[in-house]
Amino acid sequence: MTEQGVRWTAEQVLALAPDAASRKAGSKLGAAGPWSGTGSGEGTVWGLCKGSGSRPYQTVVDLADAAGPAYKCSCPSRKFPCKHALGLLLLWAGEDGLVPAAAQPPDWAGQWLAGRRGRAETRRTRAEADPGAGPADPEAARRRAERRAERVTAGATELEQRLADLLRGGLAAAEQEGYGLWDETAARMVDAQAPGLAARVRELGAIPASGAGWPARLLEECALLHLLDQGWLRRDQLPDALAATVRSRLGLPAAPDGPPERDSWLVLAQYDTADPKLTTRRIWLHGAESGRTRLLLSYGAAGRAPELSLPVGLALEAELTAYPGAGQSRAALGERFAAPVPAAFRPPGTTTAEAAARYGEALRDDPWLDSVPVTLDRVIPVPDGDRWQLADADTDTALPLTRAARSRPGLWRLVALSGGAPVTVFGECGHRGFTPLTAWPEGAGEAVPLC
Repeated sequence: MTEQGVRWTAEQVLALAPDAASRKAGSKLGAAGPWSGTGSGEGTVWGLCKGSGSRPYQTVVDLADAAGPAYKCSCPSRKFPCKHALGLLLLWAGEDGLVPAAAQPPDWAGQWLAGRRGRAETRRTRAEADPGAGPADPEAARRRAERRAERVTAGATELEQRLADLLRGGLAAAEQEGYGLWDETAARMVDAQAPGLAARVRELGAIPASGAGWPARLLEECALLHLLDQGWLRRDQLPDALAATVRSRLGLPAAPDGPPERDSWLVLAQYDTADPKLTTRRIWLHGAESGRTRLLLSYGAAGRAPELSLPVGLALEAELTAYPGAGQSRAALGERFAAPVPAAFRPPGTTTAEAAARYGEALRDDPWLDSVPVTLDRVIPVPDGDRWQLADADTDTALPLTRAARSRPGLWRLVALSGGAPVTVFGECGHRGFTPLTAWPEGAGEAVPLC
């Protein structure tokens, strides 16, 4: 349970914001003006926020949930957390005592909290009573898996023919045909229940419009797509770990495999990516004892943030179970033993040269890997013409930042945090460059989210 004497930082609160607009709006509500009836106790923060109507919004946050904060607000927003929850947490995170400790929450907050924790206890009791519950009909599940495999095989075979036609006719034809044909091919892959193939096909369609050098990039991506197709069509000849990687790259479901690993997991970064149908949240964790870096994925329907939310810079005592596959970082969050609390450790850092070498080594296990998680130690953000790079403070090597990283506000937070001095930076290192996600100043200092 969250101790009331342990306050989060403003950056840790704002890292929970589902988007930049919520971050900005929540920051404006992090002052005493609109709030009344605030209080905190037993891992809960509550308050009334004056809005445009006659009745204030009732806002409550459950900080004691081991899965991360949970929110309830009477406002009509569909974002989680909404701006009122962010403002309340910012008020609570301050040092001026504007959210006093209270014996118990008001009825409207207590009823929601009791119902929520009661449902959680019921789920936990059911899981303990039947920990090995599996599919209701294993034979039906096997038949469904076989039918899907047949559809995926048909889709991969069709895609192989499409790639052969492209290379036979020349890459210039891709520019002339435009995006429409690729979009149609991607739709066929969706029909074949191979969403991983569909996503890569859509990326192929965008390459001819990506600027100078696109034919080389298109050929590289076609080769990787062909390799993935062949991996599926010849999966029976692959080692088990590589075959599992192929299935995951195709987008086929898999269950966590192996013994759970209990550790104190530092939340390194959290960020969302969205398409018209789905929001995907990526949460990177680092184990204090194991030294492993793991990835949690959480999903939300279009327009809604995923439920799982872990503030950057806090540590979570929990069990993780890894997914199958060669070189895979993804894991499933299992039993949680305490709510997230401020962490007193950082992941060990490395040099930019070693980071690039790690990515190269990882490609041997997973040729389709876009990036690997890396913590860089003692690097300085420096401009390089119209680009930016992270340069080692003690060597003459550097890593360029990705185009996406250069367009985000987090770059300027990183530059301001550094001020020309070395910093520690966690991020994703891949063939497009390095994407910084979180940074720490030299010596003592809190984690600063950059995404």
